[in-house]
Amino acid sequence: MVEKVIQLEDVSLVDFFGAENSNLRHIAQAFPHTKIISRGSELRIQGNNAEIVRINELINGLLEYYNKFGKVTTDNIEAYLNEHKDEWAIRKDADETILYGARGEAIKPRTANQRKLVEAAMNNDMVFALGPAGTGKTFLAVALAVRALKNKQVKKVIITRPAVEAGENLGFLPGDLKEKIDPYLRPVYDALEDLIPAEKLKFYQERNIIEIAPIAFMRGRTLNHAFILIDEAQNTTAMQMKMILTRLGPHSQMIITGDRSQIDLPRKQRSGLVEALKILQGIEGIGIVELHEHDVVRHKLVKKIIAAYDRYEKKSDEEETD
Repeated sequence: MVEKVIQLEDVSLVDFFGAENSNLRHIAQAFPHTKIISRGSELRIQGNNAEIVRINELINGLLEYYNKFGKVTTDNIEAYLNEHKDEWAIRKDADETILYGARGEAIKPRTANQRKLVEAAMNNDMVFALGPAGTGKTFLAVALAVRALKNKQVKKVIITRPAVEAGENLGFLPGDLKEKIDPYLRPVYDALEDLIPAEKLKFYQERNIIEIAPIAFMRGRTLNHAFILIDEAQNTTAMQMKMILTRLGPHSQMIITGDRSQIDLPRKQRSGLVEALKILQGIEGIGIVELHEHDVVRHKLVKKIIAAYDRYEKKSDEEETD
């Protein structure tokens, strides 16, 4: 579920919300899939992104009317809804656009399962996105995180990834911390550079608005008002996975991406991702989305390569059991 907070300043709440919040109830009836909570001058909107965008537009339109005439009625709300009904219907397809990239291109899901991932992120505070390489799970997760930041739904984005080859012990590698972990986080940087202009990305990172760090550095923290992405989660240990999942703080959202066919942990070590999926099945507020080789959006050969490996591994497993 996505949340947006609107601060109403220099507004008479009775004149804007109506007697006994009648105007607010009228708005809520028009958007039944969204929860609208009024606490003093703070308005919290919880629901899917498409409706939140429309409600935000409605509130801004009503504020303009209020600033001119000093009062809002249910008739004003109904008039605004009717006036924009056709416009919102035309924009239905555009609602798939997550955001616009650094070069102005529309970033949107390209397959049915990618759409399921975006929808799951809109309706759950924690989502597991599972699938082979090239299915766009990391890119979409980063795009959703950047959108949440731009829409001020969160105050920061935290992206973490296990550095398996270094055993989370990065001290022997040359350079400072950033230089040590950058090779493991390169796919995340690639996605961010596609989504955010270089100067803006530098600004975000210098102020820790976008933070990229190994999982070991998450211990002991509570991550409030944040969008957290755990990438390559199949390479977390069971202990690491439990630790990072329990970092989730108020008004935060988490997406965990992983590929169960590419576990790089030592053979005797359990994958935290595989274990978490068994433990957390059926918990409300946690979404699980599976992507497959037909969701691959890289070179067409990648789909064939994944399918060939799947056939080979299945055949090998059958031979071992004979």
